[in-house]
Amino acid sequence: MLKIEKELWEKGYDYIACIDEVGRGCLAGDVVACALIMPKELVIEDVKDSKKLTPRKREKLYDIILDKAIGVGIGRVDSKTIDEINIKKSTLLAMKRAVENLKDKEGNKIKPDFLLIDAEKIDMNIPQMSVIKGDSKCHGIAAASIIAKVFRDRLCYDWSKKYEGYDLENNKGYGTKKHREALKKLGPSAIHRKSFLKKILTQEKQISLFGDENEDR
Repeated sequence: MLKIEKELWEKGYDYIACIDEVGRGCLAGDVVACALIMPKELVIEDVKDSKKLTPRKREKLYDIILDKAIGVGIGRVDSKTIDEINIKKSTLLAMKRAVENLKDKEGNKIKPDFLLIDAEKIDMNIPQMSVIKGDSKCHGIAAASIIAKVFRDRLCYDWSKKYEGYDLENNKGYGTKKHREALKKLGPSAIHRKSFLKKILTQEKQISLFGDENEDR
């Protein structure tokens, strides 16, 4: 899984930031991205697409990756912004913020000289490559996916304490049956993406959220 990175190292790129996101398809909460610079030639055993790992394994690898990483940056975009600018733009914004937030263990900012991004391109003046299914092909992107996933899962646990009844600690904001039923019963919380809920909520709740589309006709 270092093939892509090795080709870039050979071309003289030393600080390669690998970037992935999590939470794009959720009904609630932020979309979160991680930018990660790993040491050259380092391969951490069991690092792969975060979706293919158990929560316990992800937690263990999270600590190992952070310990070994040269630099880490997290980018977040909240549900209000997602509703305003759409999820695609929000995902790219979270990725950009992650790169801008890259710091080493002493808190010093790091500017990467190349970006490897899972299936996206970011509006930044840095050489970059979009890698389709990058979390399955690229060690650094897989590691970034693990950091983003664990970071966001911990946010979901905190949100579940503040916004009770939606089972956020278990569904992580995704549209499970229990989550959808809670939305129909309780309506959306402050962290729900209202633009994602039109097919779930009753017409009455939609009108209260979005206004009656016919009221000005």
